[in-house]
Amino acid sequence: MAVRRVVPIIHTADTRRSRAFYGLLGFEEVMDHGWITTLASPSVPAAQVSITTGDKTAPVTPDLSIEVDDVDAVHAALRDSGAEIVHPLQDEEWGVRRFFVRAPDGRVVNVLSHR
Repeated sequence: MAVRRVVPIIHTADTRRSRAFYGLLGFEEVMDHGWITTLASPSVPAAQVSITTGDKTAPVTPDLSIEVDDVDAVHAALRDSGAEIVHPLQDEEWGVRRFFVRAPDGRVVNVLSHR
């Protein structure tokens, strides 16, 4: 299993204002689904931050996304370890396969692979 990128997810009620703030830090929009926007550094595209008002298909909003090369293997390993899966493994309409797991510190982690 390999980690491809890690993206903090910032919860906000005002995405426009947050987008403008992170733009001043040099980030540019690379994805906008309406409820979540991802901004990236033009010079280091893997340096990203996401801004969200809430998750579209899950009962909770994650704090962090970790993209892995094999989400099914990571899901099996975490499930077998007894970790709390808070959103089931599923394919999403925007092209990712993902699940949410609660970290020992209580944070919710979105673990995903692109299809």
